[in-house]
Amino acid sequence: MASHSRAITLTSSQKMMIFVLSMSLYGLSNMFTELIPEFRIGPVELSVEYFAFIPLTLCMLFSPLHAAVGAALGEVIFGELMLGQFGGLGELEKFLTFSFAMYVAGRMVRDPLNRVQVGVAAIAGVIIHQACSSLIDIGKVWVGVDDFDTIPGLAESGVVVEGFSFLNDVLFSGILFALLPTAYLVPRLYGKIEPLLGIRPRGKAAYEAGGVSAKLVATGVLLAVVSFGAAALSKTDWNFGEWDSGFEDRFGTGAIWISIAAAALVALVALAFFRMRKNRGPQAEAPGDSPYV
Repeated sequence: MASHSRAITLTSSQKMMIFVLSMSLYGLSNMFTELIPEFRIGPVELSVEYFAFIPLTLCMLFSPLHAAVGAALGEVIFGELMLGQFGGLGELEKFLTFSFAMYVAGRMVRDPLNRVQVGVAAIAGVIIHQACSSLIDIGKVWVGVDDFDTIPGLAESGVVVEGFSFLNDVLFSGILFALLPTAYLVPRLYGKIEPLLGIRPRGKAAYEAGGVSAKLVATGVLLAVVSFGAAALSKTDWNFGEWDSGFEDRFGTGAIWISIAAAALVALVALAFFRMRKNRGPQAEAPGDSPYV
C-alpha cells in the first residue's frame, strides 16, 4: 500500500549530488566485477552479476529516483562507453529494468534502521530486475529474434534455462551481493553518510510516496513493454547506435583499469565538491522542514 507520510523536498544541487555519487560509485563497482573470474560447477555458474548493494543502499538512504537512474547511467558510461563500446537499443532495456528495480526497492523502505525491511526490499529489487530480464529474454526467443543460451545438463528449453539462470542469480548474487551487505550497510551508514552531502537524515519520512501503488505497477508494466521492444529491435537491423571501437580487445584489462580510474576520480572530485558546498551551504531553518544538515 502507498504511504501517506510527508515527503522530503531536496534542492536541485542535492539531487545532482545523489545522482553523480550513485553514477560514479556503481560505475566503479561494475568495473571490478569484470575482473572477478567465473566458476562453473556442472550446470551451475557462479559469477558476480553486480554489486547491487551499492545502488540499493543509496536508494534507501537518499532519493530513490535519482540514485537509481544515476546507477543505471553509471553502468552505461563506465561499463560501456569508457571501454569503447555501446550496445545500441539493447542498453535501453538494461537501463530501464535496472533503474526501475532499484527505484522500487528504495521506495519500499520506510525505516532505514529496520534490517528486516531493508533486507526484504533489497532482495525484492534483485528479483524484480532478474525477473524482467528473464521474461524479456524468453520473449525474444518466442518471437524468433534471438536464440536462448544453453546450459550443459539442462533440457533445451528457453523457459527452463532462463528459470534456472534467474534462480542462480537471485540466490547467489542476490543474497551475497545485495541482501546481506545492504541489510548491514543501510542501518550502519544511516545518519553518517548524509552529512557528507549536507543532507539531513530522512528518518521515517520519505523522499517520495513510499510503498507499491497501482500507479507504480502500471509504470513498471509500461517500462517492461518498452524494454522488450528495445531488446527485440536490438537483435534486428533496426538496432541503431551500436558501435565497438575494439579498445577493450586491444588493451584487455588495461581498458578496465582506465575506466576504474575514471570512475574513482569522478567519485573523489564529486565528494570533495559536495563537501565544499556543504560547508558553504545554508543552515537548517527548521529541523523538521529543511533538507540541510
